Amino acid sequence: MNKKIKWGIIGLGKIAQKFVNDLKLVKNAELEAVASRDLAKAEVFAKNNDAEKFYGSYEALLQDKFVDIVYIATPNNNHAQLTVLALEHKKAVLCEKPFAINQKQVFNMVEASKQHNMFLMEALWTRFLPAIKKIKNLVENGEIGEVKYLNADFSFKAPPSIQRIYDKELGGGSILDIGIYPIFLAYLILGMPDKIMAKAHFYESGADSQVSIIFDYKNAQALLFSSFNSNSKRIAKISGTLGEIIIDGPWNEASTFLLNKDENEEKLSLPKIGKGYAHQIAECNACLLENRTQSSLWSHQNSAELISLLDAVRKEIGLVYAEDL
Repeated sequence: MNKKIKWGIIGLGKIAQKFVNDLKLVKNAELEAVASRDLAKAEVFAKNNDAEKFYGSYEALLQDKFVDIVYIATPNNNHAQLTVLALEHKKAVLCEKPFAINQKQVFNMVEASKQHNMFLMEALWTRFLPAIKKIKNLVENGEIGEVKYLNADFSFKAPPSIQRIYDKELGGGSILDIGIYPIFLAYLILGMPDKIMAKAHFYESGADSQVSIIFDYKNAQALLFSSFNSNSKRIAKISGTLGEIIIDGPWNEASTFLLNKDENEEKLSLPKIGKGYAHQIAECNACLLENRTQSSLWSHQNSAELISLLDAVRKEIGLVYAEDL
């Protein structure tokens, strides 16, 4: 089928621009409309990115009958509400990570997807990178034996100008914004842990500035870290009884990794398209063309379990958002 999937974008910040840059690289994808609460901003974004239409309200875009799927790129605290609203308007949804603030919201989003029989996926783009898919395949096939240890971080010195990072009311803090990545990797490779331990430092706003986490499994452990206080090279390590995989930094954008086994070191390269968002866009398009309501690579259940891990870490460090009350 040669049908082009027509995309709409809600929320026009930096992540939306990165997303659109990759959208242009996907052959059966087309930017139909964009929306911002600032009409002038929407107009500029549309003109710069060859969008057919622009709107000054999110609801107006959702009423556009030509839009097949919407990418929601607003601050974290709006994800659940806008996702449900889009599904109610019979629009498929790709919602930026974190899917929502907590598991209760994710449950409501998934229920709306089922009720309206519409596609819904969390924009956990790292899952769809060729290198990450290959790494998971190698681990599942026993290439490095039984995994005993995993180490991953996501850390950078955040400038004061990025308000959403510090603003607790917007769902700010390192755990939801970037801690989700190392937690995702541990979940992808090792599954659900038996026990979670975590310690955090906080901003005056109450949002966390950095978090150290241990996931304890029956036969393995994962050491995870996220921070807005310092920079890191973001190199991840997966160690097993027969060898190890070292993912080049930044590991969440990986296209290369090392496979160390039997005293031999092999460098594998699986190039990505553009920044890497193109792969999740292609997955969404394929799901829509096959009339699926979720992806088999990153399902509703995967998102529900991932948010439950984020909830558990927040409980350990005492981080409560208004949406939890």
